[in-house]
Amino acid sequence: MKGVMILAVLLTLGIHFLYYTKTKNLKKLFISLGTFGVILGLAVAGNVTRQVIPLFVAHLILLVFAWGGIFVYLFKDRYYWWVLFSPVITIGIFLLIELLTGSGHEHSILG
Repeated sequence: MKGVMILAVLLTLGIHFLYYTKTKNLKKLFISLGTFGVILGLAVAGNVTRQVIPLFVAHLILLVFAWGGIFVYLFKDRYYWWVLFSPVITIGIFLLIELLTGSGHEHSILG
């Protein structure tokens, strides 16, 4: 599964650079690569939501939509920021749940 994810990232980067060689639009390349980097960062940060499985599944679904939003921007010139940064919602919900209920592991180290 990790190999498939690495191939997907490399394929996405390849599509970005092939599109750049076709259009020579450097501004669009930088915006799309920067947004793609943020989405990859949200994917890594979203691993904290693994304790709450439904929230983690929702995070994965929002990541797929955000990944698709990159291609919508690349090929259709539509930058839907609310789709691209939607995985932040699940991370925020998880942090709110942790704030309200606690982690359940507060006293495991100290006794």
